[in-house]
Amino acid sequence: MANKKKKKKKKNQGQVALLVTMIMVSAGLVTAMFALNKQKKTPETSPPETLEEDSQTEIPENQDETVLETSAPSDSEEVTRAKEVLSEMTLEEKIYQLFIVTPEVLVGNGINCVVQSGPMTQKAIEEKPVGGIIYFSQNLESPDQTREMLSNIQQFIKTSHPAGLWLAVDEEGGTVARVADSLHTTSYPNMSIYGEKGDVSEVYVTGTGIAKDISSFGFNLDFAPVADVYLDEGNELQERIFSDDPAVVSEMVSAMVEGLQDSGEVSATLKHFPGLGAENGNTHEDEFTRIDRTYEELEAAEFLPFRAGIAAGADFVMVGHQIMSCAGDDLPSDLSSVVMTDWLREKLQFHGVIVTDAHNMNTIAETYTPGEAALLAVQAGADIVLMPENLDEAFQSIYDAVENQELSEERIDESVLRILTAKAKHHLL
Repeated sequence: MANKKKKKKKKNQGQVALLVTMIMVSAGLVTAMFALNKQKKTPETSPPETLEEDSQTEIPENQDETVLETSAPSDSEEVTRAKEVLSEMTLEEKIYQLFIVTPEVLVGNGINCVVQSGPMTQKAIEEKPVGGIIYFSQNLESPDQTREMLSNIQQFIKTSHPAGLWLAVDEEGGTVARVADSLHTTSYPNMSIYGEKGDVSEVYVTGTGIAKDISSFGFNLDFAPVADVYLDEGNELQERIFSDDPAVVSEMVSAMVEGLQDSGEVSATLKHFPGLGAENGNTHEDEFTRIDRTYEELEAAEFLPFRAGIAAGADFVMVGHQIMSCAGDDLPSDLSSVVMTDWLREKLQFHGVIVTDAHNMNTIAETYTPGEAALLAVQAGADIVLMPENLDEAFQSIYDAVENQELSEERIDESVLRILTAKAKHHLL
């Protein structure tokens, strides 16, 4: 009898415990639901404004509420590293990053042709840590000589400054192929041949081949591909252009950008924004080149390949010297804020590095001093000034503008951050 009472008592205690547990669980659920409901009413965790009440987008009932929270994207590793390096740079170092020059301009002293990186180059790069060096056929004598020259100068900069160098070359294929012509790497036809064939896969393979060839010597920046559309028979580019059909050019340009950049060893450059194909002249030789086009015409033709190349991930866009009538400022495009900031940055949403065409060409050099051209370019939105006739004058003009508060150091930082972020991709920081 006593045993039965104990069993009954234990049974009652178990029921009570179960009941208490159920009450606590229920209370917890109510509390959780109340808290969740309160969270949903809190602005910080409410869905983005684009998810309107009458939207067709349905959110599964079991979806974690935190998925709906909005926050600014965190910096990539490249951006984070670039910011660290930027914070440690002097104003002088930052301004020098804005220039890519020939080795002859870097060393000065009346040297006509540089074919090695020796003590003179080392001293010059330590004193003037430019963003990059561009080499031409005259600098490339043999594979071993080229490899040693590029390796040495990259080592020189790394021992004295935080950022490595862009080592640039014009390697389009066809008639503009400094490495293939001088060092006898794989030779490719003019881009017009690819356009006629319409074989996108062949263009991609060509891009990968060019990248492999030039990177084997140490080059990490290719001023290619040409993204212009053949619109006027008098243009200076001719067979360097893929086609007179913007759609064809767009496909070819995208494939070439991907081919050049997929290895991660080379950055591609779309050129010559906003388009030289409707030109009837020559920016190398003429005092000025003017193209009469409406903005609507540019959007329907010239802009299409640049949009495609940007979508393909091109690291650089080169802006030409042509004056565009519809820009309304009568300035060469690479000195025009309308072209570089309004059109390229805002309309085409390009967030990479903007580089000018060579500032030693007649359309710039015959009208502006090196200092004037460099300052105007940076003020208008360029990140890198290519080949100023006189590096010292160009540097001093920008430095003085910052000191005189004509140009803010924050504006310099914007460009240098883009440059350093791109360099971080190539492990140059």
